[in-house]
Amino acid sequence: MAKKELKAKVKSLKAKLKAATPGVEAKVKKAKSVSPLAPAAFPDLPLIAGVEFAAVEAGIKYQNRKDVMLVRLAPGTAMAGVFTRSTTRSACVRDCQAKLALKVPADSGAAIVVNSGNSNAFTGRVGDEAVAAVTIAVADALGIPAARVFSSSTGVIGEPLPYAKITDKIAELAASLREDAIEMAAHAMMTTDTFPKGAAATVQGDGGLIQIAGIAKGSGMIAPDMATMLVYIFTDAKISQTNLQKLLSRNTDDTFNAITVDSDTSTSDTLLLAATGKSEAAELKGLHLKAFETALRGVMMDLAHQVIRDGEGATKFVEVRITGAASNADAHKLAMAIANSPLVKTAIAGQDPNWGRIVAAIGKADAEADRDKLSIRFGDILVAENGWRNPDYREEDGAAYMLQSDLVIAVDMGLGKSKRSVWTCDLTNRYIEINADYRS
Repeated sequence: MAKKELKAKVKSLKAKLKAATPGVEAKVKKAKSVSPLAPAAFPDLPLIAGVEFAAVEAGIKYQNRKDVMLVRLAPGTAMAGVFTRSTTRSACVRDCQAKLALKVPADSGAAIVVNSGNSNAFTGRVGDEAVAAVTIAVADALGIPAARVFSSSTGVIGEPLPYAKITDKIAELAASLREDAIEMAAHAMMTTDTFPKGAAATVQGDGGLIQIAGIAKGSGMIAPDMATMLVYIFTDAKISQTNLQKLLSRNTDDTFNAITVDSDTSTSDTLLLAATGKSEAAELKGLHLKAFETALRGVMMDLAHQVIRDGEGATKFVEVRITGAASNADAHKLAMAIANSPLVKTAIAGQDPNWGRIVAAIGKADAEADRDKLSIRFGDILVAENGWRNPDYREEDGAAYMLQSDLVIAVDMGLGKSKRSVWTCDLTNRYIEINADYRS
């Protein structure tokens, strides 16, 4: 068949399909492909004594995929959390914050229930009622206080949560809880994510090993205002709630608060850390506590970076590294100004070493800067210094560097000793496609 005839036949078939099923053609979406920056596979996470997982299909928004997950935590589990600072934060976030502030019996169990497809944010009193219905149903099924059930919802904002679809599945979830289902739980909370995210660490404690395992979701609406995603980290360490919260809060700024995909802060950001105390190791203190904190920070950083590697439409993983800033606050402002600049991010997407856009971002950062003292590098390539382009810099070298998938934009301000690194991704056409039809 001639090429011209083949085109005519395809056109005719499309016309017939459109006539037979009006409106269907417009609903066809591109198949979701896995981010080119994704890890090779979901990691082999250790079992955490005292933690069980389950996930089911509830049909909240997505069909033929698990969209609700449940975690049961053993009696005596210590809980810590950090959350979005959004003034329009969701009912789930406010409920979790209130519950973490309560004093509870030391031997109380706990649970976490998460749904994807609907964020239950900006839903008024109906949203509060939905949270109560879900958490009470979980409490009844597991025989724990409702004050120890923490819920999270992620997805579309402003739509009432069809919570009956969740409560109808609680018995099934409770009956299918098991220790080795953490990867399934990670899948169930995905929205525009293209891969589930997990990370782990093992620490030698006093008298035994301590395990840490965490899962996360996040792809878009990612900006540092804690926590920029949903994250759940579990450990069998023996540690007080006070120390657990202290460690979590202390390591948030340099991990989850140091990433940005699109500068938009979510209404639902939640990071919960649970310590069951089931390890044979003694309660953490001294050097063992420091070693545990280092390992915890590593897990947090790993998960944060995976979120950037799954940024909506991302093809580049970018570290923006500021050194020599006049103050810590200035270092942060400068790093975020560059990382959030649409002009910088689109240049990176086009593999264009347009360092002038970095100069412009520095200038708008509301931070101290001196043209003649700062220097700019792409990786190890010195691009500009002394108020001008490096005379030895070659455009072709910058262009070749931009072909890499992992990039470093390094700026030394020459003004002080403060430094800051943040991580971001490029801004591509795919990001627009994903967000232009997110609700349709």
